[in-house]
Amino acid sequence: MRLRMPTPEPLLTARSAQDTRDPFFDNAKFLLIVLVALGHSWEQIVYGTHALQAVHTVVYTFHMPAFILLCGYFSQRFTGRPDQVRRLIEGVLIPYLLFELAYSATNSAVRGEPYLFTPTEPTYLCWFLIALFLWRLSTPLWRAISHPVPIAVLVSLAAGLTTMGYDLALPRVLMFLPWFVLGLNLRPEHFALLRTRPARRCAVVAFVCAGAAAYLWVPAPDEHWLSMDTGYTDLDVSRPQYLAVRIGIFALSAVLVAAFFACVPRRRTPFTALGAATMYPYLLHGLLIRAGEAAGLYPLLKDLGVTGQVLLTVGVVTLVFLLSTPPVRRLFRPLVEPRLPRRAVPAGERSKQGR
Repeated sequence: MRLRMPTPEPLLTARSAQDTRDPFFDNAKFLLIVLVALGHSWEQIVYGTHALQAVHTVVYTFHMPAFILLCGYFSQRFTGRPDQVRRLIEGVLIPYLLFELAYSATNSAVRGEPYLFTPTEPTYLCWFLIALFLWRLSTPLWRAISHPVPIAVLVSLAAGLTTMGYDLALPRVLMFLPWFVLGLNLRPEHFALLRTRPARRCAVVAFVCAGAAAYLWVPAPDEHWLSMDTGYTDLDVSRPQYLAVRIGIFALSAVLVAAFFACVPRRRTPFTALGAATMYPYLLHGLLIRAGEAAGLYPLLKDLGVTGQVLLTVGVVTLVFLLSTPPVRRLFRPLVEPRLPRRAVPAGERSKQGR
């Protein structure tokens, strides 16, 4: 089994050389972005269903923690060098501002909301970009202290005991923080423990049990428990209740995150190469979901029952494939992977970039 140390990536884009990539991680990233897109699309029809609501709950228990963990894993070599910060600005901050504009305009057009460009209050799925920007900038801090993961867990729990607003998506930045910090501290051998046949068998059992429990629990509890965007006051529970539930969610998410990685294919697949460019379907799929909303698609699909759920699921998976393909990447690269103007780069660094 070949194990490689993580190589630095601006986010989850296509710029890294393919011959140095481990297909396991690209497979994992593509499968996770499919789950992200499915979760956002299922939200349009999930209420009033039963089986789909159970699946939706299970997916939301682990898909963002796993996605964030991988972002931490691939941030291990970030030390804050000027060239790394520039790549972070190009790969995360500028796309955040561009798509914040796009999603604000889309919400205004589709939902009739007043058009407001408020980059300190992320719109829809843009929260993840500003969160990643802040997480990655904090990497040297977590490298400088001992026991970073337990400290990040304490920060996460403490954040939920406050009444902070949503500026810079801080509730999510802090509550999801332990998964990023955990990724920073994982090594290839940790993933190797999950890349075995016994681990896959246990993973199947874990997902079956989680699915059965979620099915019996429908209607599920408040979705904000899993989206990590509110504190205990908005969830209408006491502090001890909040801490107990959050600790339980951490434990359950950890089991399902491990189960997910145990199920990820280890060899190259038809979608492995697409896993190097998950930023594209992540940023673009939400615009198409809003387009479907404007077209009145979701009530029609919901009326079809299970057939509509299957059609939506197949359509979204196909859409993620298409949004990851080279033609789409070439078309949207100026927005998803922009480059800073030449004059914005210090003169001493221009020759190093070969511009």
